[in-house]
Amino acid sequence: MSTATLEKVSQLDQLKKMTKVVADTGDFESMRAYKPQDATTNPSLIYAATQKQEYSYLLDQAIADLKSSPLTGAGKIEAVIDHLLVLFGTEILQIVPGRVSTETDARLSFNREGSIAKARQLIGLYEKRSIPRERVLIKIASTWEGIKAAEQLQKEGINCNLTLLFSFPQAVACAEAGVTLVSPFVGRIYDWYKSNTGKDYKGADDPGVQSVTKIYNYYKKFGYKVEVMGASFRNTNQIVQLAGSDLLTISPNLLEELSKSSDPIERKLSLEAAKGSAGEKISLDEKAFRFEFNEDPMAVDKTAEGIRKFSADIVKLEKLISSKL
Repeated sequence: MSTATLEKVSQLDQLKKMTKVVADTGDFESMRAYKPQDATTNPSLIYAATQKQEYSYLLDQAIADLKSSPLTGAGKIEAVIDHLLVLFGTEILQIVPGRVSTETDARLSFNREGSIAKARQLIGLYEKRSIPRERVLIKIASTWEGIKAAEQLQKEGINCNLTLLFSFPQAVACAEAGVTLVSPFVGRIYDWYKSNTGKDYKGADDPGVQSVTKIYNYYKKFGYKVEVMGASFRNTNQIVQLAGSDLLTISPNLLEELSKSSDPIERKLSLEAAKGSAGEKISLDEKAFRFEFNEDPMAVDKTAEGIRKFSADIVKLEKLISSKL
C-alpha cells in the first residue's frame, strides 16, 4: 500500500484489518458509529448507562417484566438485574455482528458454584430471547474459583471471558482450563506501575503492553486456542502497540481518536513471532497458582480493587432498582 493511500485510512480501519475491534461500552450509539465486531459490558458500564435517560427504558422494562414474579426482596432485585443485563446484551446483539460479554456478579468471584449457577441463569435468559449461546461470553473474574467455574461452564458449551486478569499465572491457569477468551487489563497494570515507580511508560516499555504480549506469545507458541483480548486502555499508543492481538476492547473516546488519526499502524503481535518467542510451558495446580499470583503485588492489588469496584457498582444498581420497586 502506498503512503498516499495509507494516509486516507484511519488507524481504526487499519487496526480492524489485523485485530477484532470490540466496543468497551454500554452505549449503543457508539457501537453504531464505530462498527465493532463484538461488545463487552460490566456492572460499572451498565450502571452508568442506566443513569442516562436514553437507556432508562431498559431498566423500566426489566422491572415491568418481573412485576408479576412471585419473588420478593433481594431475590426479586437479583432477578431484575439479571434480566437487565440480558436486555442490554440483546439490544447490543442487534448492533454488533459478533458476541456480547455479560458479567456475573463480582461478589461471586470466590464462589465457584455460585458463578456456575449465575452463568447458567444468564445463558438461560438469553436462550429464552432466542439468542444462541455462541453469541454470548460470560465474564468471570480470573480468581482460582472463577477459572475453575469457567472450566466447568466451557464443558457445558457456555463460553467464558475471564476478566480482571493482571498476571501470567492467571493467564496460564485460564489456558489450562480451556476458556474461550481472556481480557488482560493493560491500563490498570500501567496505572499501578506508574503510581508505584513515578515513571511514565511509553511504547513497548509499557508493562501493560508487555503483559499482553507475553500472554499472546505463550498461547500461540504452545497451541492454546484461547483468544487474547487486551482491555482497559489509557491511550491509543497502548492499542497500537498490541495491533495483531486476537481482539482489543476499546472505549468510545479512544475509538474516536483512532478514527480521526491516519498515522500508519504496524502489526506488533503475530503467530510467526510467537512461535519463535522464548519461554517454557508451565502447569499450575491450585497451590502453585496461589503462590505465584501472590508473588505479584500489582496483580494482587489490582484484582482485589477490580472486584471491590465492580461489587460496589452492583450494590448501586441494587439500590436503584430497590427504589423503583
